[in-house]
Amino acid sequence: MQSVLYPLSQPLGVPLEWKADVDGIENQVVTLYPSQTREVWEGFGAALTGASGTVYAQMRPEQRREMMEMYFSPAKMGYDRVRIHMDSCDFCAEMYEADGDEADAALERFDFSRTEELILPMLRDAQAAAGRPLKIMLSPWSPPAYMKTNGERCHGGSLRPEYAGRWAEYICRYIREFQARGFAVERISLQNEPKAVQTWDSCVYTDEQEKAFLPVMHAALARNGLDEIEIFLWDHNKERAFERASAILDETTRPMVAGVACHWYSGDHFENLDMIRSAYPELKLILSESCVGFLRPDDAQAHAAGAVQLSHEILGDLAHGATAFYDWNLLLDERGGPNHVGNFCHAPYLFDTKAKELRPQLLLQYYYQFAHFIQPGSVRVMLSRYTDRCEAVAFRRPDGRLAVVLLNRTEKEMPVHLRLQGSVASLTLKPGELAACLI
Repeated sequence: MQSVLYPLSQPLGVPLEWKADVDGIENQVVTLYPSQTREVWEGFGAALTGASGTVYAQMRPEQRREMMEMYFSPAKMGYDRVRIHMDSCDFCAEMYEADGDEADAALERFDFSRTEELILPMLRDAQAAAGRPLKIMLSPWSPPAYMKTNGERCHGGSLRPEYAGRWAEYICRYIREFQARGFAVERISLQNEPKAVQTWDSCVYTDEQEKAFLPVMHAALARNGLDEIEIFLWDHNKERAFERASAILDETTRPMVAGVACHWYSGDHFENLDMIRSAYPELKLILSESCVGFLRPDDAQAHAAGAVQLSHEILGDLAHGATAFYDWNLLLDERGGPNHVGNFCHAPYLFDTKAKELRPQLLLQYYYQFAHFIQPGSVRVMLSRYTDRCEAVAFRRPDGRLAVVLLNRTEKEMPVHLRLQGSVASLTLKPGELAACLI
């Protein structure tokens, strides 16, 4: 099978030539309103998984540097945050638990060695490339099997209420293990995909169960001197995000919650973000996971469609109030794994374990347009556009410049006239093109 290679470019943005809008242009216009500001952007990031770590260990030092510099160097994509699973997830070569001993109530046999082996080499190199501490989000896929109603890590099941306190302490122990090694844990979610019953690591929380566990977790953080750790609800697809937030948040629980985390696998549902933003304006909205299924290396059309699909998702999330975006695996092998249940997917970098080649994917070039130009600390500014087929978002960066990202989702060229405070600049987007402009 012949691979389609996507050599990396480092685009500097679409050059624009501005002129006075003397004729009052009306058609094919995207108008920017920099005085109308919204939420502050926290940053882009990706998940460091056991699968990524297994592949990373097979790479040469220069390949590791190349990948980490692209993702985390402020001069390139500038990722400033990562998401890490507690105990195993599907994107691990096998299942594991840091402490699966039901008799060990004090967690004296808690074993952090799998995380040390699989995750920390990547985390250290990523942080070195970033030149600054990275902000970590921790998420559990399942409590230890003995804590669950079905007695196993897989196939759903729920947390047994009598183990809620120990499970909260278990999560705190993970946070402290990272902190003891000098890493900054910023936030946790209570459960990855709490509605999903999977053949891999999974655990179901109903509205009532997540609401019952929230104060237990909040109290455990306080008891362990971890009050600064943010708690995020839901961590699942957007179509039920508002319903879950509404079911849990009340006068007592609302101060315990920093935000709502969402995935994108059930479709757009950007309106759910709007409703949460309207009802709970103090909450942060983050996209904690997104990816497409594994793409055949010789299918250029599928690669292009996947890149456009994910760009549409990012643009929609940003335009509807998201404050951070985490891609899923930052690295996988040539099969889209390893994965202990064969649930393979795509990633911006694949590593051919037979040829020992690091293969940047087309998706990486699209992600670059977002992450390089929309920097942490940027503030979203409002805009209007002449058609929903031209997707757009704009941010005022900390350096004072405006970053505008545009997507042409159609199969035809699309003219765009950018309007800004009495001036206009014109460009043409190619079919499927994502373009960044710096003003």
